[in-house]
Amino acid sequence: MFHPSRRDALVAASLAAAFGLDKPFAFIDEAEAQTTPDPAVGFHRYKVGSIEVTALYDGIWEKPHDPAFIKNASIDETKEALAKAGLTTAFVSIPLTVVVLKLGERYVMVDSGSGAGQWQPTATKLASNMAAAGIDPARIDTILLSHFHPDHIFGLMNRNTDAPVFPQAEIVVSATEYKWWTEPGRVGALPEARKALGQRINAVFPGWKNFRLVEGEPEVAPGVRLVKAPGHTPGHAAYHVSSGNEQLMMSNDTFYVPALLAPHPDWQGTYDQDSALAVETRRGLIERVLAEKMLICGAHFPFPGLGSFAKDGAAYAFTPAKA
Repeated sequence: MFHPSRRDALVAASLAAAFGLDKPFAFIDEAEAQTTPDPAVGFHRYKVGSIEVTALYDGIWEKPHDPAFIKNASIDETKEALAKAGLTTAFVSIPLTVVVLKLGERYVMVDSGSGAGQWQPTATKLASNMAAAGIDPARIDTILLSHFHPDHIFGLMNRNTDAPVFPQAEIVVSATEYKWWTEPGRVGALPEARKALGQRINAVFPGWKNFRLVEGEPEVAPGVRLVKAPGHTPGHAAYHVSSGNEQLMMSNDTFYVPALLAPHPDWQGTYDQDSALAVETRRGLIERVLAEKMLICGAHFPFPGLGSFAKDGAAYAFTPAKA
């Protein structure tokens, strides 16, 4: 039986107060944790001050174990970390959550999901969960991109024609990310596994007129600021949301599988283009989150993609929120 610690109880109470809930957050313990089943409700709402946040479940990748997935850890070590987090060890659970922010009457989406199965055939749920949440795709005013990996951008493009799915929305992305992927000669220099992605990006995005490239760490929507978080990709971005005294760090892929990277923040994922920089970024971002006592969400955290971190020696403990 799960017996929450005093820290868990305090965190749950403080999160409930922060988001105006009438009961404490529920946290997932090892016995309750599930991976493959879809959530009973595929959207989850909470508040950051006056900003309404809707987490939308797109699906999950049951990633087969691969000795190359974590460069400096064995499969047995990754299985041990998964088991300690209460997750199956049969595969690595990589869910995908897309977030929509409601800023007054304005709708801002962060990343676009995997495009109805274009990334993984088990990640097809975004459109139906947007509908269930009452969010009309035509109402999306702005899309903030974290980076150009397929599970974050394929939702921008029609599967068969590459036509824009959100033609009226302004797409905001770090200029570093855009320019890296589209610079002359880039596709030829990519690893073989990334060439098709690079070809698609270069065939489609330069012809679109609704991209806004941003430098530095500007405010990209009211109360939302880009945070440079390189390493996973050269221009990977997190987003900091603030309203009143409340803050949320949208970490995107900085801490992509917290069951692995919270207790082992120095593990280096094969999908990080600059592994050493990704580790430095990861530690810097989470230390800021802890110092400023903000909540954090991530694209591949257990749905609803929301949780809290605490220091655990030289590493961290992650507690996922339960939808």
